[in-house]
Amino acid sequence: MFLPQVVKSARVMKQAVAHLIPYIEAEKLRTGATNKGRIVVATVKGDVHDIGKNIVGVVLGCNGYEVIDLGVMVPCEKILHAAREHGAQAIGLSGLITPSLEEMSHVAAEMQRQGFELPLLIGGATTSRAHTAIKIAPHYDRPVVYVPDASRAVGVVTALLSEGGADAFRAQLAQDYDKIRAQHANKKGVQLVPLPAARANAFDPLADPAYAPFEPNTLGVMAFDVELAELRDYIDWGPFFQTWDLAGSYPQILEDAVVGETARNVFHDAQHMLEDLIAQEWVQAKAVFGLFAANSAGDDIVFYADESRSEALMTWFGLRQQHERPAGKPHWCLADFIAPGASGVRDWCGAFAVTAGIGIEHKLAEFEAAHDDYHAIMLKSLADRFAEATAEWLHERVRKEYWGYAAAEALDNAALIKERYRGIRPAPGYPACPDHTVKAALFQLLDAPVNAGMNLTESMAMTPAASVAGFYIAHPESHYFAISKIGQDQLEDWAARTGMNVDAARRWLAPLL
Repeated sequence: MFLPQVVKSARVMKQAVAHLIPYIEAEKLRTGATNKGRIVVATVKGDVHDIGKNIVGVVLGCNGYEVIDLGVMVPCEKILHAAREHGAQAIGLSGLITPSLEEMSHVAAEMQRQGFELPLLIGGATTSRAHTAIKIAPHYDRPVVYVPDASRAVGVVTALLSEGGADAFRAQLAQDYDKIRAQHANKKGVQLVPLPAARANAFDPLADPAYAPFEPNTLGVMAFDVELAELRDYIDWGPFFQTWDLAGSYPQILEDAVVGETARNVFHDAQHMLEDLIAQEWVQAKAVFGLFAANSAGDDIVFYADESRSEALMTWFGLRQQHERPAGKPHWCLADFIAPGASGVRDWCGAFAVTAGIGIEHKLAEFEAAHDDYHAIMLKSLADRFAEATAEWLHERVRKEYWGYAAAEALDNAALIKERYRGIRPAPGYPACPDHTVKAALFQLLDAPVNAGMNLTESMAMTPAASVAGFYIAHPESHYFAISKIGQDQLEDWAARTGMNVDAARRWLAPLL
């Protein structure tokens, strides 16, 4: 049985239970019967992503557990109060963006300080077994368990709450975490070079004498309401199947010997919903972008108000690779792809923000009222696909029309997905640009709240959740790379450039340290 079948089954179960609840409650009062356990789950403060959390809740509910779902952006105090109020047997925390990792550690520390004894479950795309063992579990002397996906949740919770097997599970967990921590302590780790040495090994964007930056056809900010029908052909379906825990690449997954039938069924359901979503406009897609005169200044990129380059609108404070590199390989920084201001060469850079989640709450409320998790999760996953499609659609238009450096580009969707075009659109929070805080300046630069109906949480998560934002770089050598770790020298240098105190910078860049 695969996840889509489980969630569909849950829909039937929930609708039946909703009818039976008065009878069930009366029977509980008569017999004293209880459920297997009560679990409080929440997406932590500052984070708005909840598809994975919702799936975990459905799967636990199917297996006899009562799930108290507190929703998204839930502060620590509310989580712990709900656990006490409902007499929970466990707490589950979810998060997608990297700042959520620090919030999970805070919740664990508060549980310790307040004397909790409940197991703590950790899940979400940025979490891992090693991070849980090294960064979160030390804050809390009760079990802190990493749950990699929804299919593992029931086994973990059952083991933790089992009268006969809990002690053995907890002992094994403690032993595993001790081993992970010991391995981490003995690991040589990433070898870093001093920041001045990394900067001395930067890429020179003007090294090729034949290269000259391409001047955009249009400068300034432009905003659009985007027709959903226009985005359909830009959808990358690969991540859609990952949402449903179905492994394989699209379209080959549809013929897979193991998951093919389930993949075809869930894809068929998605196409059916897609028709209604577009025809009835369940969501709205909006986009805003801007192209600006720009030059680099060391590791930073300065965006200017006009071609006089006398007024800086914003500075994008960059991070540079600092790990040891093979001979002849630069220590990359995104600023390396923009001509330095000191060179006297004019260059340009872009920024964008798109969403396909405007108005989604109304339809989600209908599905929730009908106890229909399957269609609610389907709608959220399709909104995510539309947001990414909007980013792809807009980037193509910018390359071909508004910037114009790729006017003759003719790529099909498969080639777009494989990024066969010139230029990149790095997004904050991803490996080449792990700093989430730049979103604040980007949103101000584009006036994203007004132009695209998008906002930021205190942890720099974008709302609506189905949103994408980032930058446009056009240099023909520009590409994505990963900044794995940075040293204390770069942390302090970045903090000084941003005007942030070092402790605050350390919290934002914790995964890199």
